[in-house]
Amino acid sequence: MVRSDARENRARILAAAREAFTENSGASMNQVAQRAGVGAGTLYRNFPTREALVLAVYQDEVTRITGTVPDLLAELPPLEALRHWTTGLVDAMRRKHGLGDALSSGAHQAIAEQSYGPVVAAITRLLDAGKADGTIREDADAGDFLQLTGALWRAAPGPGDRAPRMLALILDGLRTHP
Repeated sequence: MVRSDARENRARILAAAREAFTENSGASMNQVAQRAGVGAGTLYRNFPTREALVLAVYQDEVTRITGTVPDLLAELPPLEALRHWTTGLVDAMRRKHGLGDALSSGAHQAIAEQSYGPVVAAITRLLDAGKADGTIREDADAGDFLQLTGALWRAAPGPGDRAPRMLALILDGLRTHP
């Protein structure tokens, strides 16, 4: 059983690392420890390498994003829940570019393999809700949806952001037609 102070330290380290790596992909472990308000020993006990820390930040973000699906489905119709969820995913993926710069190619592969299943499962749950209420086509596939939406986080954010229009086109393609 992990002590509550150890859990709190880990959460603070992950939050500090997320911010630090997003601002500067070259942020050092010492900078992360300072930002988190913990000593180097605490940081290295939790994350023995910089890459382990970056991977944990990624995994924490995937867990957070996939965990929003039940609440979204409870509050919104499936297509609107899918729109909100995908917008959140796009925002997170855009923030992760700094994190991505901090990873080796092997770590990129590891995180892709770790996150693919939970993300596809979340999308499947959203699509299945829409299939059940008749608003989403029966042939809609979570893997296809994920591949299509990959273009959204590569679209330049800011004025003229094409992602919302592109997402609307993707969602329109998912709709059932009477």
